[in-house]
Amino acid sequence: MADVARLAGVSSQTVSRVSNGSTGVVEETRQRVLAAMKELGYRPNSAARALKAGEFRTLGVILFTLSTTGNVRTLEAITHAAAREGYAITLMPVAVPTQTGVHGAFTRLGELAVDGIIVIMEVHLLDAATISLPPHIQVVVADSDAGQRYSVVDTDQSEGARLAVQHLVDLGHDTVRHLAGPADSFAAQRRTDAWRAVLEDAGRTVPPIVRGDWSAESGYRAGLLLAADPDCTAVFAANDQMALGLLRAFHEHGRRVPQDISVVGFDDIAEARDFIPPLTTVHQDFADVGRRCVEGVLQQIRNQTAEQGTTLVPTRLVVRESTAAPPSC
Repeated sequence: MADVARLAGVSSQTVSRVSNGSTGVVEETRQRVLAAMKELGYRPNSAARALKAGEFRTLGVILFTLSTTGNVRTLEAITHAAAREGYAITLMPVAVPTQTGVHGAFTRLGELAVDGIIVIMEVHLLDAATISLPPHIQVVVADSDAGQRYSVVDTDQSEGARLAVQHLVDLGHDTVRHLAGPADSFAAQRRTDAWRAVLEDAGRTVPPIVRGDWSAESGYRAGLLLAADPDCTAVFAANDQMALGLLRAFHEHGRRVPQDISVVGFDDIAEARDFIPPLTTVHQDFADVGRRCVEGVLQQIRNQTAEQGTTLVPTRLVVRESTAAPPSC
C-alpha cells in the first residue's frame, strides 16, 4: 500500500479508501491510485480486510444432495443472489443427514470464516429434538418445516399440490393416483398431505400412494404398476422427473396421455414443455426462494439477531397438453 501511495503521490489512507470503495476521493485521484495499483500488481489482502472489518463477505451453504432438481436450482439462485450483494459462496455437502454430519459441516464452515449459513435441508432433520445448530451463527433454512426454531424459506408446497389435484378433479376424474417422493422428504410429505386433503374435500376415494425417489427411473417403475390398472385415469407426480418416467411407461403399455390417462408434475423444469406430450405441472419460483434466503441471512447478520418463522413463495399451475377429461366424459 505504501508503494502504491508513493507512485500515485497520495497518502496510504487515500489508497485504503480507494481499495475499500469509499466515497470522498476526488475522481482524478482515484484514477491515479487505480493506475498505480495496476502498474504494481497490487491486490488488497482480503483476509486482513475481513479481520479488520469483522466480516468475510462469504456465505456458507450446507446441503445433502445435488442430485435433485430443487436443490440444484435453489443453490443456483442463492449463488446469483449472493453475488449481487457482493458475497461469495462456500459449499459444504453433507454425505449423511445426521446430527454429527450437520455439526461437522458447521464446524468446517466456521474454520473457513463465513458470515452466515443457508441450509438446504429437504429431509425431516431439523424437527428432531436431537438436532441443534450453533446459536452464535446466523442461519436460514430452505425446504424444511423448522420455522418455530429457525428462519425458513420455502415454496408453498401444499398450495402447489392442491392446485394440481384440484385441476384433475375439476376435469372430472373420479380420483387421482399419487406418485409420491421419498418418505423422509419434507416437500414430498406436504404434497402428499395436500393431495389427500383435496380428494377428501371433494368426496373422492383416496387410493394408496405409490412411492418414488424423485428419479425418472422410479417414475417408470411406478408407471408400470399404474398402467396395469384400468381404473387409473389421472396421476399427480411429486416432481417432473418422475412424471417423465410415467409417460414412458404409459406409452409402452399403450395408455395414451391425456386421452386415456392424465399426468401432472411438480417443479416446471425447463424440459417440461418438451415432453411428449408437454407436461402440465406446478411452477416453483426457485429464483425467488434463493433471493429470499440470501436476504434473510444478510438481515440477520446486519441486525445480529436470529429470526424465526416461515416465508412461503407462491406457486402456479402451468396447464399444458398432458391433462384432459377422463375417457368416460
